Amino acid sequence: MSGQELCERLGVSRTAVWKVIGQLKEEGYGIEGVKNRGYHISSIPDIMTEAEIGSRLETKVMGRCCVCYEEADSTNTRAKRLADEGKPHGTLVCAEAQTGGKGRRGRAWSSPPGEAVYMSLLLRPPINPVHTSMLTLVMGLAAAKACNEVMERSLGDKAPKVLVKWPNDLVIEGRKVAGILTELSTEVDYINHIVTGVGINVNTKAFPEEIAATANSMYIAAGRTFSRAELTALCMKYFEACYDTFLETEDLSVLKEEYESLLVNKGRQVQVLEPGHTYTGTALGIRESGELLVKREDGQVTAVYAGEVSVRGIYGYV
Repeated sequence: MSGQELCERLGVSRTAVWKVIGQLKEEGYGIEGVKNRGYHISSIPDIMTEAEIGSRLETKVMGRCCVCYEEADSTNTRAKRLADEGKPHGTLVCAEAQTGGKGRRGRAWSSPPGEAVYMSLLLRPPINPVHTSMLTLVMGLAAAKACNEVMERSLGDKAPKVLVKWPNDLVIEGRKVAGILTELSTEVDYINHIVTGVGINVNTKAFPEEIAATANSMYIAAGRTFSRAELTALCMKYFEACYDTFLETEDLSVLKEEYESLLVNKGRQVQVLEPGHTYTGTALGIRESGELLVKREDGQVTAVYAGEVSVRGIYGYV
């Protein structure tokens, strides 16, 4: 496209076009300039910016307000701060790197730059506070669907399957590829806001030795890189659809069958680790209210609530 056409369509000077072309090159875009012909984008970098994510969004609300950072302490922390400043429902917060990424029960989440999706979604749902824990499962389902679509586009039937490990992890081939952390600010009967954070190992090529045996990435599993902005936009698309379905009933009755089709725990022997107490059984699926149903060795079926409980496989992580 010629520089003159860019000037006319955008209503700016040739100098302004030249300046912005330079900025795009600094961000990693491959741009060829040919005298008397104009500019051509030859390559697009794998970066997490408002423009890259926004240009791929197919949503009405989720992610339409998007805030991206080069580095953040944690996207959940930033999202909560933005919530207090009045940012709207559906605000998406992303970062290239985190210095204080958080996992479940206060664990650190390894967050080096340029490899993974670190994002948090600000929600202001009109629901009873007792139903908020189900939103972790809603996000898990949406993120799994997005990861699977991205890989299937490239690899077709050969794509490895991303499955859900109740209540807040995604796995590929039995190893963790993503984690979800939901935090909320509530009154007795009113939700101020909810922040659901997601960390997805997308293009990670290697992990620290202490987690290498249980961690996975889409790159390691599939043998190729993926666009993090595309994956993020797909997460928003699927979450918006699943969230709207959830709001109709404030439970998982409509989503339950699809969730269980991706539930890696279902039909497997599991250990349930409660504070001061551990038991084993077979995971049967989930209740419409989100609890994991476990058939204990004595035949009793127990509903396991997320929180201070950990569910693991008998012989490993899943």
